[in-house]
Amino acid sequence: MSVHVPMSTGSGAMGAATAASTKTRAATGSPLPPLEARALGRALTQVADMTDPFRMPPELELANACWRIGFTGPPGAGKSSLVGRMAVERHPGKRLGVLAIDPSSPVTGGAILGDRLRMDHLPGIEHVFVRSLAARSSTDGLADNLPDLLDLFTTHRFDEVMLETVGVGQPEVAGRSHVDTLVLVLPPDAGDVIQAMKAGILEVADIVVVNKADLPGARRMASNVTESVRESGHGSSWTVPVLLTCQDDAASITAVSQAIDHHRSWLAEHTSREAALLLRERHRTLRQLERMVRTELDQRPGEFFQMPVAQQMANVCAALVRQLDRSSS
Repeated sequence: MSVHVPMSTGSGAMGAATAASTKTRAATGSPLPPLEARALGRALTQVADMTDPFRMPPELELANACWRIGFTGPPGAGKSSLVGRMAVERHPGKRLGVLAIDPSSPVTGGAILGDRLRMDHLPGIEHVFVRSLAARSSTDGLADNLPDLLDLFTTHRFDEVMLETVGVGQPEVAGRSHVDTLVLVLPPDAGDVIQAMKAGILEVADIVVVNKADLPGARRMASNVTESVRESGHGSSWTVPVLLTCQDDAASITAVSQAIDHHRSWLAEHTSREAALLLRERHRTLRQLERMVRTELDQRPGEFFQMPVAQQMANVCAALVRQLDRSSS
């Protein structure tokens, strides 16, 4: 099933890229320190509930950020199962985290957190940590305080973290700014989804996976996706691979893992890691401001919105300044 349709990279280049990728602790002889899973779990819960900005210790910012791999796509594409298999494939010699975002009820704010159920074999693997979180008030299919949640995996010395997003349509693009490599996962019958996504996620995905390749229509779907990727463009010289995967075919899972390593090597050669991380910090600040403004507006009475827009904005900005002053005091 590990068939590469026309836009994918040849196996020779992929193997060379894998060898050139960043060395794991095992390759360098550096031992993995004990994982304080309970402490990390408590910290994730605390940060998810925080309303004030959270920052890592200064010595851990930017340079030591762990590698982030995002998995997104429509519901029913098999993202959770693929992420589970990918974690098993990539964890040897690494400390690897999985953060799965589940949709929240618009009424209660609760979530089923079913992603963990579909990865129930992972918690027993040493040096692999799995956590599901609800999207809560987030409007883009991601979790509240997501940048800070991901930062915690760096503070706990993880080598990689995999982020699975809700998969709610065009907002999937929002995950792009939080990860280094973005994998778009599609089912064989996602034709209508592709049409809706052409101007969005296909332009920012680094790897496209047509999952459940043992079902009818998978190869045709891969060909259609390849053509759509060519039409939409990626905005860089990176050639987006389109891969077929099946949960029972280990070779197809390995092919996706190799594509991730290949993309990491390409980024190291063609882009600035520091510039990418600074852009991530920009998105962090923007996301925090959006959340603070939304919270402030939710507390305003109806007559507030009858004022001139400029006065509304000045009022909200003044309130945010007072809130930040209280936080820093």
